[in-house]
Amino acid sequence: MPHTTNGVESHLDDGDVEALAIARAEDVAASQRRVRHITGIEPSRTFDHEKIARAVRMLFEAIGEDPDRPGIADTPARVAREYDEIFAGLLVDPADVLSVTFDEAYDEIVMMRDIEFHSMCEHHLVPFTGHAHVAYLPNASGQVTGLSKLARLVDVCAKRPGLQERMTAMIADALERALDPRGVMVVVEARHFCMEMRGIRKPGAQTVTSTVRGKFRDDPKTRAEAMTLLKG
Repeated sequence: MPHTTNGVESHLDDGDVEALAIARAEDVAASQRRVRHITGIEPSRTFDHEKIARAVRMLFEAIGEDPDRPGIADTPARVAREYDEIFAGLLVDPADVLSVTFDEAYDEIVMMRDIEFHSMCEHHLVPFTGHAHVAYLPNASGQVTGLSKLARLVDVCAKRPGLQERMTAMIADALERALDPRGVMVVVEARHFCMEMRGIRKPGAQTVTSTVRGKFRDDPKTRAEAMTLLKG
């Protein structure tokens, strides 16, 4: 039976098949725990760690590295486990993060500023990192969600290969789906290492994106109030 360890395929005797099945089950369980710790949600699937490890090994070979040298021999497996963390958002629905809500009859702005995040540019697979500011105006029944859920929502939307513009809209989409608020405002500020490590090489440049919907878009007074809160 073929088996891959650190990207290297080998063949197992029949007596090892049961041990392999147990090891794979433990790997899946560990993967689910890592994703659940980050997202707070039980993932519906897991990543293919063996395929990731093979790909990383091939990458080392393609750039002329020896994938078996001591410093990187275990890197394929480490990267496979790492992807459970940095791409965990792919395994859950962002709106599910906000599944617990409370009818508090609260009708004023709810805002969380400076939510730190780390994401991965889908064009070059290098990080972009920054802060998100999230605000919503509860619906007529005053439905709100826990404050920690806003921070977790940003994490789930960030932990995937993506674009800052799409991430900004994704956060707003999830808020609208889960809370049906009267207004949503999301502002994201980030540094993109694809612009700092390569290409144009402009360290420290900040990219700002926003999504503004509902009363925050249509009512100048409500929008101005939110911008005042955003600026602190």
